[in-house]
Amino acid sequence: MPAKMLQIPTTDGHADAFAAFPDHGERHPGVLMYADGLGLRPVLREMARELAGHGYYVLVPNLFYRHGQAPVIELPEFIGEEARPAVFAELMPLIEAHTAERVLRDADAYLQFLTAQPEVSAGPVAVTGYCIGGLLAMRTAAAHPGQVAAVAGFHGPVGADGADRRSLLSTLTAQVHLGHAETDLTPEALGELNQALDAAGVDYTSEIYPGTIHGFTMSDTDAFNPAALQRHWDRLLPLLDRTLGNSYS
Repeated sequence: MPAKMLQIPTTDGHADAFAAFPDHGERHPGVLMYADGLGLRPVLREMARELAGHGYYVLVPNLFYRHGQAPVIELPEFIGEEARPAVFAELMPLIEAHTAERVLRDADAYLQFLTAQPEVSAGPVAVTGYCIGGLLAMRTAAAHPGQVAAVAGFHGPVGADGADRRSLLSTLTAQVHLGHAETDLTPEALGELNQALDAAGVDYTSEIYPGTIHGFTMSDTDAFNPAALQRHWDRLLPLLDRTLGNSYS
């Protein structure tokens, strides 16, 4: 499985990024993958390789490149309950500094770079994200309705409430899957979100993954749930295959 580190030119510098893609010479549909708040690290590289094995060129940028190359802060190999407070004390200022304006500027750069890669086929792309990356994925898809055909977000926020949510969803043309943790969303809040998606005419699936807590896809944390990670693949891969026309086998 070919993989490499790249530098993506942006309006604010260069974002380091990881890319994985199939080891055949053909071109493949592109997928922009946004990391969770813990950033680009080995578990994200593993997930990118897994997805690339199904016939996609997967690009995972360092969201916090303005503060240094990944890993921007020192992370333990396993991020358990004891390590979490100190880790997020360092990360929260970076997350808070990543404003919506920065997100959209970066998204423009990431998509332009992704679609220019010689291994990426012409046509629409997909965007997926985890935790805060789910919100970034939704904002990216909404800002690029003619280019992003599918968007998926897992255990993360998917947009503000009220008018901000309606504004976000109003331009969304991509097919959507949202996989929520039980601890992130009540059934009532899920109903409100799904009503907003219905009102906006979005083609979507949105569900709470049973028995999960926030971060359930990440195997380097104590939130990891193997069954939920598999459910995530079972939802994500068919979505990408049907929207991007992937014929890879």
